Amino acid sequence: MAQKAIREYDAKSILAKHWDKYFPNFTYAYETVMVQNGSELAAVAKDKKWLNEKALVAKPDMLFGKRGKNGLVLFKDAKPGDVSLAKAISWIDEKSSTEQSVYFSFDGDTPTGEAKTDMLTHFVVEPFTPHAQEEEYYISATCVGDDDVLYMSAEGGMEVEENWDKVIEVKFAITDTEDEIASKIRANIPKDVAEKDKEGFADFAIGFFKAYRELNFAYLEINPFVMQGSKIELLDMVAKLDDTAGFMMREQWGDVEYPTSFGMEEKSPEVLAIEDADSKSGASLKLTILKPEARIWTMVAGGGASVVYADTIADLAGIEDLANYGEYSGGPTTSETKFYADTLIDLMTRTPDKEGRPKILIIGGAIANFTDVAKTFTGIIQSFETYAEKMKEHKVKTYVRRGGPNYEKGLKDIKEAADRLGLYIEVYGPETHVTDIVRMALAK
Repeated sequence: MAQKAIREYDAKSILAKHWDKYFPNFTYAYETVMVQNGSELAAVAKDKKWLNEKALVAKPDMLFGKRGKNGLVLFKDAKPGDVSLAKAISWIDEKSSTEQSVYFSFDGDTPTGEAKTDMLTHFVVEPFTPHAQEEEYYISATCVGDDDVLYMSAEGGMEVEENWDKVIEVKFAITDTEDEIASKIRANIPKDVAEKDKEGFADFAIGFFKAYRELNFAYLEINPFVMQGSKIELLDMVAKLDDTAGFMMREQWGDVEYPTSFGMEEKSPEVLAIEDADSKSGASLKLTILKPEARIWTMVAGGGASVVYADTIADLAGIEDLANYGEYSGGPTTSETKFYADTLIDLMTRTPDKEGRPKILIIGGAIANFTDVAKTFTGIIQSFETYAEKMKEHKVKTYVRRGGPNYEKGLKDIKEAADRLGLYIEVYGPETHVTDIVRMALAK
């Protein structure tokens, strides 16, 4: 399962879109907006009257937690008093105008570790929900090994981690029926849930777990949610999607964004393009650029093999020589493989090696189960034809090791094409150890 974090705004939007299916006995107002600055919030308020009429909460939506402990949640003014639209606009402009330092761990209220510093670019604004502490609950679900696990607590909020011993864990096998799931949840409701809320909590938890599974979340947490009879408010959410299901979930998820985490470098256009192609495909296309000026590039079939190749290159050449990390797998089409190869070779041939050494392209992988090697290699050959002159200019040496359906034809075709184009290539089948081509490439 490939996990990609999404914004709180998008997580709430997905649940709101499918609310009636999973939570028919509850209401959820879904009054949530995402803005980048105060001017944008003022413009949105012209259409959304509740922004002018209700007390508000504002906070960054940048894939980091502990916002309250970092002083980055506006819900009461210093007087104290309710937060008006004008106050929210002013606060967002203040926080987005200069870099902010954020701590990711705390001992009580004392920050620990190093802070990350970056600009705040996205904020969510919602109505403030008056409620009692005992109305705050915690719930989350994720995959652990072969099981899905549901976590429930009667003590939601900022201190849930400090009170983890009060969190109930319920495991579910992939084969559990809806009736079995509902029965397990009802039998494990935290004893500290208010008596008036027990039945409602169970009903909500059953719908929550069903939504987690059917909407292909890899991780889903609401901390806290407030239950006031049949009225639910989702005060804070964290979510990750299983992006391998993205190609079939476009309608259910909507136009969801996979942002870069706070404090991390922005993704390059090439990486974003591969992510977009991956989201539209049933195959898996992944790319991380580590050091674009490095000399060793990999085009590896399979997630496990990509780890093995990266480790071998790091051991034999040093991590500073490894340019990228990624994979293409799951039976990509010829055109998808060509697009992936085009992206890699284009990046590879932009800058020469500082020491004048040949660039090295490792096309590796284990023995495929169902990916047609000849079909994917046709895409790589087409990319070779496009970039042959650039590859020769950068003295690219290509080493291939592959096995699987039609591998003999694939290896024959890519060797003949490289020879025809005047490109250096060495080609090996499954009789050669999976990473021996790395040793060969570096020895020469």
